[in-house]
Amino acid sequence: MEIILHAHHAEVTDSLRAQAQAAVERIASRVKRVVNAIVRFVEDGPTRRVEIVLRAGSHGELFAQADARAFAPALSAAVQRLETQVARTRRSRRASRTDIRPGD
Repeated sequence: MEIILHAHHAEVTDSLRAQAQAAVERIASRVKRVVNAIVRFVEDGPTRRVEIVLRAGSHGELFAQADARAFAPALSAAVQRLETQVARTRRSRRASRTDIRPGD
C-alpha cells in the first residue's frame, strides 16, 4: 500500500506526518485490498483541514475530512470519521452475508 502525504499551503511537522501514516496503516489493516491512501493537509487562513482518501478494491473509495484550528485535532477527527465508515461497511457486509442462506 502506498501512502501519499500532501501539504497544500501548510507546514506539517514530521511527528504529525508519522501520526497520519500510523493511523492510515491501522485503518487499512481492517480493509481488504487497499491500493493507496492520500492524506491532504490544507491551510486556509485560520482553518486547518485534513482530508483522507482510502482506495480499496472491494470498498471503492472512502473519504473523510475534518476542519479545526490546528492540524492535530483535524487529523484526529478525520481518522475517527474514516474508522466509522470502515466499521459501518464491515457491519453491512456481515449482515448481508448472514441474510443469504443456502436453500432460501
